[in-house]
Amino acid sequence: GVEAFWRNLEGGVESIATFSAEELLEAGLPRDVVLDPRYVRRWGALEDVDRFDPTFFGIAPREALQMDPQQRLFLEVCCEALDDAGMPRASLEGLRAGVFAASYHSDYAQAIYGCRSAIGAHTVTGAAHSVLANRLSYLLDLRGPSVSIDTACSSSLVALHLACQSLRQGE
Repeated sequence: GVEAFWRNLEGGVESIATFSAEELLEAGLPRDVVLDPRYVRRWGALEDVDRFDPTFFGIAPREALQMDPQQRLFLEVCCEALDDAGMPRASLEGLRAGVFAASYHSDYAQAIYGCRSAIGAHTVTGAAHSVLANRLSYLLDLRGPSVSIDTACSSSLVALHLACQSLRQGE
């Protein structure tokens, strides 16, 4: 959550974790990827990323199993932000409001597509970055632009630029 994030920043807490090959294999990553010496075993990992309540977001549990954690986290963080701002979801329904989401890295998609047995009916929508903004727009029934941006390291900046431009143009 936001409070824990700020506590880590203020306290200088190291949030990067190191994973063993065994842990990565248990997590379902393909063996050839895990055993490749070029594979980086350190990353900023979030705990309990699997603790997602799909029904709260109107998503079928079977579909949620195929969703990239980025999609799950995006929905959770956006709803938390709206709650913190005192804006109930129902008050936004039908508004001419846009969603501009920055998304980068497709390691989840690569892992899923690398394991044929993991591919299912919801793999494409669950792994596609293009769906990120649309999930929130659909959830909130928003009627403005809904755009997912992937411009590598500049994704957030470009998303912010496009959102400002959209506001200026009255979209």
